[in-house]
Amino acid sequence: MSGRTKLATVLAISALVAAPTATASAAEPAGPALAKKLSKKVTVEGVNRHLIAFQRIADRNGGTRAALTPGYDASVDYVAGKLRDEGFIVTTPTFSYEINVNDAETARVDGVNYQALIMTASPQTPVGGVTGPLRVVPEDATTGCEASDFAGQDFTGSVALIRRGGCTFEQKHLNAHAAGAIAVLVSNNTAGPLSDVTLTNPGKIPTGGISQADGTTLAGKAGSAVTVDMRFHSETRTERNVIAQTRTGRTNNVVMAGAHLDSVELGAGINDNGTGSAALLETALQLGSRPKVDNAVRFAWWGAEERGLIGSEEWVRSLTFEQQLDIALYLNFDMVGSPNAAYFIYDGDNSDGVGAGPGPFGSAQIEKAFADYFAAKGVPTEGTDFSGRSDYGEFIAQGIPAGGLFTGAEGVKTAAQAAKWGGTAGVAYDPCYHAACDNLGNVDRVALGRNAGAIAFVTAAYGVSTEDVNGVPPRSKRAEARAAAKMSLTAHEDHSHAAVS
Repeated sequence: MSGRTKLATVLAISALVAAPTATASAAEPAGPALAKKLSKKVTVEGVNRHLIAFQRIADRNGGTRAALTPGYDASVDYVAGKLRDEGFIVTTPTFSYEINVNDAETARVDGVNYQALIMTASPQTPVGGVTGPLRVVPEDATTGCEASDFAGQDFTGSVALIRRGGCTFEQKHLNAHAAGAIAVLVSNNTAGPLSDVTLTNPGKIPTGGISQADGTTLAGKAGSAVTVDMRFHSETRTERNVIAQTRTGRTNNVVMAGAHLDSVELGAGINDNGTGSAALLETALQLGSRPKVDNAVRFAWWGAEERGLIGSEEWVRSLTFEQQLDIALYLNFDMVGSPNAAYFIYDGDNSDGVGAGPGPFGSAQIEKAFADYFAAKGVPTEGTDFSGRSDYGEFIAQGIPAGGLFTGAEGVKTAAQAAKWGGTAGVAYDPCYHAACDNLGNVDRVALGRNAGAIAFVTAAYGVSTEDVNGVPPRSKRAEARAAAKMSLTAHEDHSHAAVS
């Protein structure tokens, strides 16, 4: 823990010293007056107060705000209470889902059992597990991220041991599967167990997480026979989302913005995703329940995201086609204050050429709205893939345009990124991602403030007009069009009367 504290201090100092200068921060982005006003009213101090609340809620409830815990219930009550006090129309719709209850989670070597926590989306082993020789992937900055990492050893029928970092867990396990492994153990690259992580898509072979210390121990047992036993059964549970909507604006062209409210079980989840939840809450409170908007603004705080994006998926799927059609667009904010922050915008037009492709029509325009805001502030940005790892997924699947912001998770900051954004190259954007140390000390408040301003600005701007996304103009333009049509009709009638007379 002391090493983490020291690292957090270094990152905070680096962010202050090397972050992009604020010389352009006085620049005024082009947009509606409401957007400009709201972006100034949503301050990092206001957002941080909600982060303090989330931390204290976790501290009073076993150190966590995970779904199905008292800490999550208290988080729901806090957010919903603030919104009701401000006059929003607030509901907390429930959803049911299956959870996996672990029956076995071990890796047994030389008669000793090591904890192996099965990853979300991993297949199970048969009863009694699977057994093979332990093969250790050579450790570097991107261990197991390239097929070449598995060259030089015979992984056929083996259990691959791979250190965390450098790429997704899914990529590591796919490379191991391609090399012939029958199971994968990913060891943490920071102190503590590796839990509450996912393969994102259904896995090919059983994959589990082990602690940093156990990973180091097992690396010294390369070639030994290891039996991996990871099994579970399913049980049904019920949880809540929080949905709040303004009392003004069109309800058939709703602007929607969301963030997941739950943490992982290991900690308070202050960056992931207290930052997104807090920035969204402060935006809603400063906007107010009766703003002068053309389009109603709907805010959502999702439950059970850390269990597989369940809250958002179940809510979107519960809507009829007409109810989905009422949603003009969706904005997603998941981790917007990472301590070694990047400034990522979801790549709506696939201009970065990454794997998932573009979002539905309108997503490119959303990306540009955020990019233009940051450009006016003098902050460079990069596109990031719609990887499927956050709550935009079901909206996109239903054809709803989407976008949002992200400051990075377990990925590693490059030298080029450190040069333009500050921070430390070769270190994860969030070294405490899904760890107990994701607390109030795990936030870059410069990045949080910049992202909060962007969230407020773009949300309010779309509240005024979604014309660039779906062709629905603001009220003023509609009034002008009606007036012009009326004048044209009057002129036509006058001309007709004159011709008759």
